[in-house]
Amino acid sequence: MCGIAGLWSQGNDLAVAWPALGTVLSVALAHRGPDDFGQWHDANAGLLLVHTRLAIQDLSDAGAQPMASRSGRFIVVFNGEIYNHLSLRLELSEAGKAPVWRGHSDTETLLASVEAWGLSQAVKKFRGMFAFGLWDRKLQRLSLCRDRLGEKPLYYGRVGKRFAFASELTALLGTCEAKLAIDPEAVRIFTSYGYVPEPYSIFRGIKKVPPGQIVHVPHAKGDVEIEKYWCLGEVLDFDVETHEFDKEHQDDTPGATEAILKETISSQALSDVPLGTFLSGGVDSSLVTALLQNVSEKPVLSFSIGFEEAAYDESQHAAAVARHLGTRHTEFKVNELDALAIVPDLARIYDEPFADSSQIPTVLLSRLARNEVTVALTGDGGDEVFGGYNRYIFAPKAWERASRLPIWARRNLGYVAHIFSQLGGANNVLLRAAAKRVGLPITSVNKIAYLGAALADAQTESDLYASLTRVGPGNDVLLPDLRMTLEDNTDEIFALSELTFSEWMMAMDTVTYLPGDILVKVDRAAMSTSLETRAPFLDHHIVEHAWKLPLEEKINGGSGKITLRRILDRHVPRELIERPKQGFAVPLDTWLRGALRDWAESLIEKDKLVTTGVFEPNNVRSLWNKHQSGKSDLASSLWPILMFMSWHDNIQGSDMVAGKSI
Repeated sequence: MCGIAGLWSQGNDLAVAWPALGTVLSVALAHRGPDDFGQWHDANAGLLLVHTRLAIQDLSDAGAQPMASRSGRFIVVFNGEIYNHLSLRLELSEAGKAPVWRGHSDTETLLASVEAWGLSQAVKKFRGMFAFGLWDRKLQRLSLCRDRLGEKPLYYGRVGKRFAFASELTALLGTCEAKLAIDPEAVRIFTSYGYVPEPYSIFRGIKKVPPGQIVHVPHAKGDVEIEKYWCLGEVLDFDVETHEFDKEHQDDTPGATEAILKETISSQALSDVPLGTFLSGGVDSSLVTALLQNVSEKPVLSFSIGFEEAAYDESQHAAAVARHLGTRHTEFKVNELDALAIVPDLARIYDEPFADSSQIPTVLLSRLARNEVTVALTGDGGDEVFGGYNRYIFAPKAWERASRLPIWARRNLGYVAHIFSQLGGANNVLLRAAAKRVGLPITSVNKIAYLGAALADAQTESDLYASLTRVGPGNDVLLPDLRMTLEDNTDEIFALSELTFSEWMMAMDTVTYLPGDILVKVDRAAMSTSLETRAPFLDHHIVEHAWKLPLEEKINGGSGKITLRRILDRHVPRELIERPKQGFAVPLDTWLRGALRDWAESLIEKDKLVTTGVFEPNNVRSLWNKHQSGKSDLASSLWPILMFMSWHDNIQGSDMVAGKSI
């Protein structure tokens, strides 16, 4: 894993400044690649490429970057892993197109593949997670490419007279000639959903390369051409007849899925440095750990985070799974003081506003793991790909019933739900009973109230989905015209008529929530401590395999991830796994009334809120006071505000940012 960046100038202004600019970029990205630093400058083209290296494969100088192809035509800065690069080398040899190899890095394989087949064909052969910038010296063209599911980040845009790209926004701030203005549209979406989705960034004029796409930049003026080499929509374009559930082959489904999972995990275990797993004790991480242990010659190193608050603590489940599998397990218990210590660093770590509160334990887990390993396998993607989120189960059932009611009855239901949501959150006895009835953990009781309110508002199933994926009630009043959906901002929309409601939500989560929230959370947390994470469930072969399975193999009755559970039964007793899905929830409501209260108060002082020009100060203070009263749990609505204000404080000192341009 590495950090990459580049600057391309129309004029000759890089001729003298490029060594200093390269140093600025490398310092900004050093946490992503602390082992080495390299830069390459083409004086005639006015192009600077920068790379910071976290050495994982081929630790020798033969793996150093920026790297040139054997012919010298292509120069690349590459971040990520191509897991099938050894088989690609064999394919190149059999075709008579293999160069004399200098080392055994996947970067060298990437370049040889591009020379042999061209970029458009080569990238379709890559199995992995990656973001790279490729300079074609013959065509004088820069190409920016990102992996299919969006595991690795890549920002780009025109700043002044220069075109720039980088793994993180912070790297761009120190090198741009013109001030960057905050994008009000991005702020609105962030405040509603807790993250800034592709293709937006928090700044006007700076975008993210969408997953599965190549952005070709033919000249430094910054005009771009977009090429899609993979999209989920094509995966979903299956023959309905072949998608029907075949009872005769039901027993074969876990076997076929386990085989491809084992093959994928084996390929992702390839590393020249120590490797382990994140283990929560849930289905996804337990299965990844079990299959990795199955192919390992020695005990796998596993890591987990727990909480001192019993309702949020799942560490005992992870420990039980670890004991059964025989891993060498390490855990850390988080308390309010740990949160207080890490929270002021979140704005720096996450680079742009980000408000999934499970970022806190994810950062702490990454730091814990980095003490012993450089690579960690995770269970990320299992929920989206195999149907694991609770909403896939209860939302279709609730919509089927509620949509039959007249609108006045639904509005009354919404009113009752609103009242319940104001009555103490997880401490509300009735909400706790309702959560238990539908299989939700205590930490998710507010979702019962949110569901009622969402059903009252929704005109369509997609309206219901939008309400359920927002961070919570209350943020509508903070900004004008906030009621937008992620559906409005992705170019990959799936027709509900062609999918069940559950499948449609899975598809939407895969192209919005997964790359925008889950993968950002893990990438920034891990890379802040120079740890590489790998997500086997997001291998595109597994994603394509999973979408060919009938829905009954993913969601059946009141359970999700049916096939994964049947595979896991072969390795771990079900009683160690079966419990309501909790996720990586934190006791944010009590922390904001306790150890984090003073920190939060300092961020939402009226003068600061007025200075940003984003939020209505009186509305923010009203939300805060209601939460502090203990009668309402509004932590999920407050957290995006606090994360934006903390981020704004963090970047306010930069004269590269036009903060008042909102």
